[in-house]
Amino acid sequence: MQPSSLSGLPAGVGEALEAEGVAELYPPQEAAVEAGVADGESLVAAVPTASGKTLIAELAMLSSIERGGKALYIVPLRALASEKKTEFERWEEFGVTVGVSTGNYESDGEWLATRDIIVATSEKVDSLIRNGAPWIDDLTCVVSDEVHLVDDPNRGPTLEVTLAKLRKVNPGLQTVALSATVGNADVIAEWLDAELVESDWRPIDLRMGVHFGNAIDFADGSKREVPVERGEDQTARLVADALDTEEDGQGGSSLVFVNSRRNAESSARKLTDVTGPRLTDDERDQLRELADEIRSGSDTDTASDLADAVEQGSAFHHAGLRSEDRARVEDAFRDRLIKCISATPTLAAGVNTPARRVIVRDWRRYDGEFGGMKPLDVLEVHQMCGRAGRPGLDPYGEAVLLANDADTKEELFERYLWADPEPVRSKLAAEPALRTHVLATVASGFASTRDGLLSFLDNTLYATQTDDEGRLAAVTDTVLDYLAVNDFIERDRDGGSESLTATGIGHTVSRLYLDPMSAAEMIDGLRSVARDAADTGASAEADNGEFVRTGDADDASGGDEPGFGTYTRAGDDESGERETENEETDEEETEASEVTPLGLYHLISRTPDMYELYLKSGDRETYTELCYERETEFLGDVPSEYEDVRFEDWLASLKTARLLEDWVNEVDEDRITERYGVGPGDIRGKVDTAEWLLRAAETLARDVEGVDGDVVVAVREARKRIEYGVREELLDLAGVRNVGRKRARRLFEAGIETRADLREADKAVVLGALRGRERTAERILEHAGREDPSMDDVRPDKSASAAATAGSASDEDGEGQASLGDFR
Repeated sequence: MQPSSLSGLPAGVGEALEAEGVAELYPPQEAAVEAGVADGESLVAAVPTASGKTLIAELAMLSSIERGGKALYIVPLRALASEKKTEFERWEEFGVTVGVSTGNYESDGEWLATRDIIVATSEKVDSLIRNGAPWIDDLTCVVSDEVHLVDDPNRGPTLEVTLAKLRKVNPGLQTVALSATVGNADVIAEWLDAELVESDWRPIDLRMGVHFGNAIDFADGSKREVPVERGEDQTARLVADALDTEEDGQGGSSLVFVNSRRNAESSARKLTDVTGPRLTDDERDQLRELADEIRSGSDTDTASDLADAVEQGSAFHHAGLRSEDRARVEDAFRDRLIKCISATPTLAAGVNTPARRVIVRDWRRYDGEFGGMKPLDVLEVHQMCGRAGRPGLDPYGEAVLLANDADTKEELFERYLWADPEPVRSKLAAEPALRTHVLATVASGFASTRDGLLSFLDNTLYATQTDDEGRLAAVTDTVLDYLAVNDFIERDRDGGSESLTATGIGHTVSRLYLDPMSAAEMIDGLRSVARDAADTGASAEADNGEFVRTGDADDASGGDEPGFGTYTRAGDDESGERETENEETDEEETEASEVTPLGLYHLISRTPDMYELYLKSGDRETYTELCYERETEFLGDVPSEYEDVRFEDWLASLKTARLLEDWVNEVDEDRITERYGVGPGDIRGKVDTAEWLLRAAETLARDVEGVDGDVVVAVREARKRIEYGVREELLDLAGVRNVGRKRARRLFEAGIETRADLREADKAVVLGALRGRERTAERILEHAGREDPSMDDVRPDKSASAAATAGSASDEDGEGQASLGDFR
């Protein structure tokens, strides 16, 4: 079937596809057309990677737009959203507009109403529904990429509920679900009322096998000799073999999948001995430039190690890298500059990085719940293997698992090569997943009664799969109890029915896209500030002759158990003697009740929405000591050391809060990665999450009774410091576009302390502080509002340059500044 023969598409699209090289539709694509995908019919396409799933989605979306509709493309990863937007933008010459939305969970994305195709993550779509995005009602087609991820316990429930909501809002909605081959695609099709196209066809041959001894034995019975000399590394030999086997005058690239970040970095270093000697002079020059870009973007050891490997044609890829560096590695690999990537399994989750040979070096990884090294799922290994073979570039693809003995070789064949992927199972009926989705379902008007809520949940995959109708109802009732106790919903039992209404704070929590348990933790922490303020006021009144309760007793809203106390006059010590230094007492009370950045960072770090850092060996003692040193700063009561689990969680949150405190105190990025055992990408993730949670806390603080404006200001300032990664004195400067934390410090040390100073300062001083970078200086002055930002004929002030360099090299703790914030 030729694309130009298709009807229902915008004029010229079929011919454009043929001009791109799509002379004939692939068999799965043709089957999708026959099933009505271009006529508005819902479809589940369960086909291998690189078999044309994206074009199936494009046919659905473009035909829907041609009929006057609007399309939504849901992706699992932000990186994939950008990739797909770029891919879809080639249709703009046919009048199709494309928008992408992945961040800011408080926005209704009103501007997206003008776009024909919208690309977004499932979390973003969920938040848009909660915030009442008006264009949701106009959708006629929704595509869910990697729909098998409904099986993921963390992100799956959001995708599942989001699809259920979209289908309820738009009863005639065309739903197209794209998936790798799974064990129960028919169940997904039943859930979505869709036709099923299932195929194992690929445009190029994929051979899966196991390397043992001196050869790869493939599942089809063929064999490839790849001898490994005594003492030679098995992985290195397979990578070298792929590079040395030329097809169309080019050697083949390799992806090596390992089970940890450390192993990815170690593998990439070792494989430079293979890739480096095989580079051309031109490739060396291009890779040297790429390595310089990586080094200039970050001062961390991780970035330095990556740059060193990249210079030699090797790279590693994991979630600890900065997103910019991950993108650089992926682009250079697609351009065949980087010959081998050593990666954790995250690279297999949809990003377009095909290779001639995939090597699954590690097929087990550590699982805390399992209590040790656990074999990977069949579906996950097949996803990795599916990265082998680049259509148009490779004549075949090879996926190789590694065995060190005959028994392991046999096990790998039986466990992975001859096995079908596991069936996808809904993870919705778990209390943490339901908390947020039940509140959102009530708050956004999808259900107003308990029966209506259960009826809505009947539209989920879980309801399609389960025979135990009572389980979902039981978990739902537990969640409703929790939401009611925390004043997020009101329940009104009238006869046999029960109405559900979201409270004002419940609506706010839903719009903020918070886990209700996170909101409850933040609200309780903010209320503790109000209680402390009330206690301080009561003490002041008692100082004028009234009596207050003291001792170990909890107040009415305090701890879990009532205690015993005595009554003394405020200001008396335990022996009943009167304190004469009233000024000192007032000063101590003020200090104790002050809201500090660390207290706020700790508050958000103990919410379920923040993935806290693990306590490592020796950390308990370190952070226990810190806990008592800074106890007055915490918002809420410190648990007892004897409550092992609660206290461990409290300390882990404190460790996370300290990382954030280091960030806002301008501690060197490399020092942070070393101190906390994280990567630059982890810091960015923690910073982004903290900024979002503090923004939510700022909103909640306005609604919590007893919390005054000073607290709201303190939360806002703590959030701004997180956003810019600076100390308080740099907030004004860092807010100027293109300044960032390092440049703000350099300008400050050169005597330019505010945005207003930038408008009036000597240009030579500005240029000196910015190390002579004229274009950067001009942009900054322009954004600061300077009438004439030009740096023509300006020479940098050397003394300003020296002062800026000295100031940015160290801080009062003797720790250099980070570079992570200089991306702004």
